[in-house]
Amino acid sequence: MPYSLEEDLAAAEKAGFEGVEIWASKLNKYLESHTADDLKALLDRHHLKAASICPYGLVGFSDNRGHIIAVRKAAEVAGTIGCPVLLVCPDVPPAGMDRQAAYDAMANVACTYADGAEEHGVKIAIEPLGNHPFVPGSNEALEIINRAEHDALGLMIDTFHYYKSGVSMDDIRAIPVEKLLILHVNDCENLPRQQLTDKHRLHMGEGVIPLKEMLGIVKEKGYDGYLSVEIFRDAYWQQDPVTVSIDAKRALDRVLATL
Repeated sequence: MPYSLEEDLAAAEKAGFEGVEIWASKLNKYLESHTADDLKALLDRHHLKAASICPYGLVGFSDNRGHIIAVRKAAEVAGTIGCPVLLVCPDVPPAGMDRQAAYDAMANVACTYADGAEEHGVKIAIEPLGNHPFVPGSNEALEIINRAEHDALGLMIDTFHYYKSGVSMDDIRAIPVEKLLILHVNDCENLPRQQLTDKHRLHMGEGVIPLKEMLGIVKEKGYDGYLSVEIFRDAYWQQDPVTVSIDAKRALDRVLATL
């Protein structure tokens, strides 16, 4: 997280990654002095594809005009650089709001986001968050997606968030593979799930998340999209970006070799 987008791309290439997810705030900083075409050229020089741009807020219960504008601008950039997905994190309905009404409201907003993305050949992926009061897992995300009925709308899996929320293997099996747009892969420390925070994430295979079972199910479903390492751990951020990228890629490869 402390490093620039340019440093991220250089490190990803040296580690042997095929693609990168672009952090939205780093993108914004980069675009202060560069164009989307410049970014496409930079990705090409590093032999990388853009897997997604993230995160953006899926705001359905307060003023969302700024968020919608941000997503539309990001979709335009994504279209230019050949990035297929924008990730969005849902907000929380107000206390006392009927849950069915909340699903309908969020589905309407999700359609607005998807309309803006689709114009540029981009899709919107809803990210369930660990112990989120409204969208903690795939079932809730799919409820929104099914009500929205929009071809440019899907969801993603984050192994940490799904583990923290206790999403079952059967629920993962039930995700339509055509709606599964990207996977965040990571591991975490052995703590009670309600105590887990991002700082407890670990490189794959170093913790307690049943990665082999989770990823085995996804593989059986025929998913052929990106697996994106996402680990928010301060101790890793203090390392040189090339070192942490190489460590992340090696851990990913070790787990994949067991599938």
